Amino acid sequence: MGVRLVVVDDHRLLAEALASALKLRGHRVLAAAAPVAGAAELVVSRAPEVCLLGTATPDLPGVFDPVVRIKRERPQVAVVVLGPVPSPRGIAAAFAAGASGYVRHDERIEGVERALVKARAGESAVAPQLLRSAFEELLHPSAQPDDEGQRLLRLLTRREVEVLVRVAEGEDTRLIAAGMGIAPSTARTHVQRVLMKLGVGSRLEAAALAARTGLLDRALPGPRRPV
Repeated sequence: MGVRLVVVDDHRLLAEALASALKLRGHRVLAAAAPVAGAAELVVSRAPEVCLLGTATPDLPGVFDPVVRIKRERPQVAVVVLGPVPSPRGIAAAFAAGASGYVRHDERIEGVERALVKARAGESAVAPQLLRSAFEELLHPSAQPDDEGQRLLRLLTRREVEVLVRVAEGEDTRLIAAGMGIAPSTARTHVQRVLMKLGVGSRLEAAALAARTGLLDRALPGPRRPV
């Protein structure tokens, strides 16, 4: 008997390709959609037996928030994550959120199918070595810098990083412009772009976020420049 499922991935093409392959093998795909952020709404409305959730970034903070909501609102739905070879922290995050399985992106369609069937039956659908690594990480979390800092740093250009550093050091628009050799209007534009990319509403919030996530330490690996 085929599995009744929903397929979501951050790349619509991948979601639709997986859905087509699984349909050909006799499974009932209720929906194939992107991005992963919308998985919870789709699962809550369609009520499948299994949600196949593809992600290329299992280590990023918050990527498995939809799984938490799915298990809260549709606890009977099993979630199988399809992703790259994960770090122990990534797979631990998936299981901590409530996932029933984790399948590597390079697995054959037969392997994906087996994972779906096992998850529907209430079993863990994950290779034993990955499961051991996940449990080890859950029991003894490794001390690593906040991944959010690296993620935020990748959003900014080199110029915007310099602006953020100056903002965190308390420089106003005039000092930023003078220090960088640019017009005050250009400095204001850079500041606004930094605030927008970081998702904050003020310079104070930007400085606090940068300090909390370790973004400034990553941006300035050596001694801080003099003000």
